[in-house]
Amino acid sequence: MTTALVIGAGPAGLMAAEELAQAGLRVTIAEAKPSPARKFLMAGKSGLNLTKSEPVSAFLPQIHGPDRLRDIVAGFGPDAVQDWARALGQEVFTGSSGRVFPQVMKASPLLRVWLARLDALGVELLRNWRWVGVSQDGLQFDTPEGRQDLHPDVTVLALGGASWSRLGSDGKWVSILQENGVRCTAFQPANMGFHIAWSDHMERHFGCPVKPVRVTAGEQSVLGEFVLSSRGVEGSAIYAISRAVRDGAQLSLDLQPDRNVADVQARISRPRGKASWSNHLRKVLKLDPVKLALLQEFARPLPTDPAALASLIKGLPVPIQGPRPMDEAISTAGGLPFEALDDGLMISALPGVFACGEMLDWEAPTGGYLLTTCFATGRHAGRAAAEYALNESASG
Repeated sequence: MTTALVIGAGPAGLMAAEELAQAGLRVTIAEAKPSPARKFLMAGKSGLNLTKSEPVSAFLPQIHGPDRLRDIVAGFGPDAVQDWARALGQEVFTGSSGRVFPQVMKASPLLRVWLARLDALGVELLRNWRWVGVSQDGLQFDTPEGRQDLHPDVTVLALGGASWSRLGSDGKWVSILQENGVRCTAFQPANMGFHIAWSDHMERHFGCPVKPVRVTAGEQSVLGEFVLSSRGVEGSAIYAISRAVRDGAQLSLDLQPDRNVADVQARISRPRGKASWSNHLRKVLKLDPVKLALLQEFARPLPTDPAALASLIKGLPVPIQGPRPMDEAISTAGGLPFEALDDGLMISALPGVFACGEMLDWEAPTGGYLLTTCFATGRHAGRAAAEYALNESASG
């Protein structure tokens, strides 16, 4: 029987393994950690956001990568992901924001059923098998039994990016590929928070959500919420514009997103008598303590001119001091460039070796885009690898 090896047991790797097994290959998965899909499980602890229920025409522009990547995702988009989950017995629901979750919210029930289905297909999972190199003897692994070599007919790499290294995505695979003539793009954090040097006055607001708020950076703008922490700002609205901020755009906040600047100015212009500016703004604009604190933090002393103050409230500049460390980021940009891959995601310099998931050089915001793209690239690479292996077997 034609043999296939998948290195990495995250969602992209498991999807590739399923496609290979369904094509009739004998599949082995080598996972460096003691258990599979650790980052997937961590993401699902607060609610597994599988995808985003929206037209493909709106979904695809959120994925930053070449056109052929978006074509791959179009082949396994939001509707297909939901159907796939239902086929695993996991009913899904769509939240008010359009995000799609399993009814049970957690990742573990879906993963258990998925692993059972792979087991029924004959897929073997090798745990604590870390890929360490390529040699004439095959693919080399450090294992609990010492150094081992495998000689598959086809291989799919699904090794993740370079964040949350304790869960398995440590990016160490880059050196192996570079040693074998494959150029990789330097990693950058994606979907990350940003560091801010707060004054002592902000400490009592750490952990507080800021909502609703419109966050803008360059041409990117999103209505949502984020959280203040001792380290800076983080949360879904910040992640959504983090790519633009990372690349140099100014971060600004609209603290009154449901009012236009003229309305804000008119309210500020009302007589305030002996009230302090903070009490006046709290009264006429209903600004909560955390928004007032942000305004004072970044714009003190507040201008007394209503037009100038209204302009600040509608576009408060936030002086960030760079992104949080890459290992804290939800995902990473960089990795294996698409120029090094053929249309089936095979590495041109390593015939018979395919790649998928977050190890490829693309990025997307949270909200279902990340996971859907991992699923789609895993499916695509698995199908192409199966076709390649079977063709090679038939011709050999």
